[in-house]
Amino acid sequence: MIDWGAIFSNAAVELISPTTAAYALAALGLAIHFGYTGLLNFGQAGFMALGAYGFAISTLSFGFPVWGAVLVGVGASVVFALVLGIPTLRLRADYLAIVTIAAAEIVRLLFTTNTFQSITGSANGLSGYKGGFAGLNPIPEGRYGFGPFEYNEYDWWLRIVAWSIVALACLFTWQIMRSPWGRVIKGIREDEDAVRALGKNVYSYKMQSLILGGVFGTIAGMIFVLPRAVVPSNYQTSLTFFIYAILLLGGASTILGPVIGSMVFWVLLSFFSGFIARAVEAGWIPFITSIQAGQLRFILVGVAIMLIVIFRPQGIFGNKKELAFVK
Repeated sequence: MIDWGAIFSNAAVELISPTTAAYALAALGLAIHFGYTGLLNFGQAGFMALGAYGFAISTLSFGFPVWGAVLVGVGASVVFALVLGIPTLRLRADYLAIVTIAAAEIVRLLFTTNTFQSITGSANGLSGYKGGFAGLNPIPEGRYGFGPFEYNEYDWWLRIVAWSIVALACLFTWQIMRSPWGRVIKGIREDEDAVRALGKNVYSYKMQSLILGGVFGTIAGMIFVLPRAVVPSNYQTSLTFFIYAILLLGGASTILGPVIGSMVFWVLLSFFSGFIARAVEAGWIPFITSIQAGQLRFILVGVAIMLIVIFRPQGIFGNKKELAFVK
């Protein structure tokens, strides 16, 4: 028999998990890049890696407090955005796509190499950097919640901080996209030559957008590693593709789209993972092994996303006019 209660319970947990929040924030950064500005950034995984390693290395190797480690990660992402943007943003969009996907892989391989093992931990990664963040926790020791949403004080503290950051990022993005800056950004997405003819410095606006979305990705990388260790294999190109899937699922140029898209993605992934594993054990799917079942979940999630994209190509929160220039 399949324990449907456990399957649905494990899937429901993903609604407010720190991983879901991290992906939502990273997708919101891509919404600024791709949805609002039209920048093809395929290196969001690189920004997340810089945030994760910047936070961990600053804490472990240099003893920085939490706020200092966050600033180091954000500073690294700004430098990374400048390195990517300066040679490419004056060119066609596909040049930025090529450079970002290559740069993200370079960053990951630099953290993997044995040359810097004493600092980065090489392929084994880093751990033991959460003490400063846990020390800020005002919640008394114990377990709180109900049903599948019962956690200890650290897990609740992490979820409160993670989703508060996501909420603030959504509010900030909503405000700036309604401002004159946001209108210029949307204009660049539609026709940057027309915006340039109006006297706007398109290159400067693109750079600002790249930096802002990259900072969102960097902070997402910090949230992503607070419940786990920093391992370079987590920042492969597939991470960026998952974030794009979340973005398109929720709506490319929307505020809540990345958040809901992340929730739907992780709930579906958890549901199919639990269902397939138990179906194999119960003999419902006799032609695959338990190892193969782990990969089948991505196929099923992909099919589910394909159906959503086919029947609602603008995403859950998008509309068919979302790519129109809003005056």
